[in-house]
Amino acid sequence: MTFLDYLISVDARTALMGRMMQKLGVDRQLKIVADHAAVTNRAVDRCRSCGHQDECSNWLDEHRQADDPPDYCRNRDLIARLQHAAGRR
Repeated sequence: MTFLDYLISVDARTALMGRMMQKLGVDRQLKIVADHAAVTNRAVDRCRSCGHQDECSNWLDEHRQADDPPDYCRNRDLIARLQHAAGRR
């Protein structure tokens, strides 16, 4: 089990973060970014403190594939940086 897999299993909001990263194709990029443990911890903290859990869950269920997270996503900037690093933007 990787560190990210452990964090994703912690609670529902963290699981939403994992789903969002996978949906947007940056989950692998997150695992290889410099200081990935600290970056992942901050991303988890942002997600866990978000008040849009139900909206996020619905958005993830409704979007089979997406290029960008919803506007309220607190990890939107991180996702954009990861997409850029992966050459997707």
